[in-house]
Amino acid sequence: MSDQAILDPRIAGVLLALFSVLWVFLGWWWGRNATGLEDYMLAGRKVGLALGTATAMATWVTSNTTMVAPQLAYQLGVWGMLGYSLGSVGLLLFAPMAKRIRELMPGGFTSGDFIRLRYGTFAWRVFLLVSLTYSAGWLVSLGTAGGLLIQALSGIPYLVGMTVILTICVLYTLLGGLRAVIGTDFVQTIVIITGAVIVGYMTLGAVDLESVHARLSETRPRLLDMLMPASLMFLFNNLLFGVGEIFHSNVWWSRAFAFGKGVGFKAYLLAGLLWIPIPIAAGFIALAAPAIGLGVPRADMVGPLVAAEVLGAAGAVLLFIVVFSAIASSLDSLLAATSDLVVEDVYRRHLRPSASQGELRKAASGTIVVLGVLTWVVCVLDVTTLAKLLHFTGALVASTIWPIAAGLYWRRTNRLSAALAMLLGSIGGLAAYFAIGFYVAALVGAAISMFVVLLLTWLRPGRFDWRKLQESEG
Repeated sequence: MSDQAILDPRIAGVLLALFSVLWVFLGWWWGRNATGLEDYMLAGRKVGLALGTATAMATWVTSNTTMVAPQLAYQLGVWGMLGYSLGSVGLLLFAPMAKRIRELMPGGFTSGDFIRLRYGTFAWRVFLLVSLTYSAGWLVSLGTAGGLLIQALSGIPYLVGMTVILTICVLYTLLGGLRAVIGTDFVQTIVIITGAVIVGYMTLGAVDLESVHARLSETRPRLLDMLMPASLMFLFNNLLFGVGEIFHSNVWWSRAFAFGKGVGFKAYLLAGLLWIPIPIAAGFIALAAPAIGLGVPRADMVGPLVAAEVLGAAGAVLLFIVVFSAIASSLDSLLAATSDLVVEDVYRRHLRPSASQGELRKAASGTIVVLGVLTWVVCVLDVTTLAKLLHFTGALVASTIWPIAAGLYWRRTNRLSAALAMLLGSIGGLAAYFAIGFYVAALVGAAISMFVVLLLTWLRPGRFDWRKLQESEG
């Protein structure tokens, strides 16, 4: 066990058991009627505003928010904390896009459907490579975060905690598909918001802000420097990364297809507004580490360690529940959405075009299990920190922003511009990642992608017929 663990392993074990049973039961309960393929993958396309807002909010509050935000505040200072809150911009911008997606593609299943019908086979395959690589990175970051959280708070070995959270999410997603995911997300949202408010209140009551500022000024003054170059670059990089994550990912497209008519815009707008203060609150506690003299063995463990040290056993229990819920709410969504993308765009479109609805339903279940197993294998290797793993994919997803946004609103955007924008943007962003740092990868990828889309559209304007997007059911 870890010498720094605050939470008694027996208490942590009980919490794990209780929440595991709760999520699996709720997943089965909400998904028990999801028999058909559309019910399983898209919850019958009738999700209302309350559930829609909750699932968007809970999915975006994840290990990235609760663990990477403190890590970046610890490494990059105030802008690391505030910059992460700009992740809300992606949700806010996707609100009108969700409405348009639902109108243009009433029978759509995945983001891949849009790219295939809008830009053709080559761009579609480039997009699938980008999207599936990102999904794999996000799945691993979530599994890793679950293991690290449990280890940091209770001393339960990383492998045990990671295995438990992955197994639970695979089980209830397997049982009920998107219905189970959205139902459990609703409960998890209530837990997350309530817990965040309590943790924030307790932290402000326990920590002397003046001493925190004084200690930072004395030992790590750069964290208070609002003009730190790396922090400023991260600010804009994270903004573009968050937009790219949401614009391209089937996690958000599947919800646009699943929400009832008129729900998407309101749900994403409310979710974005509710999300803004959470990474600020999560990141702030990391700045207290120097003031309390806490040794931090890994930067991505700073959030749980500081909260447990400052708030004691009760705070450790509360934080454990909040972050466990946050990670589960994102992991289940990603499992379901990635399974949909694999089944619809790889299995059906490439391997079994004549597959029946029943065969596709079985393939969806099998894919969820395979994704869970593969994620577990990579998480066991534990080769990098959460921030590095996550921002490695930033170069890829940022390259999709312009092809998707222009493709939804601009008839003139042509096939070649979209394919080359994603390809060259990804290559350029990855080059910047290795040559400069993770905090510029998305910035470079998005810039190259924008230049390619605008230039090639100007040179060879297209004339797309929006009615072609309604072929997505074929």
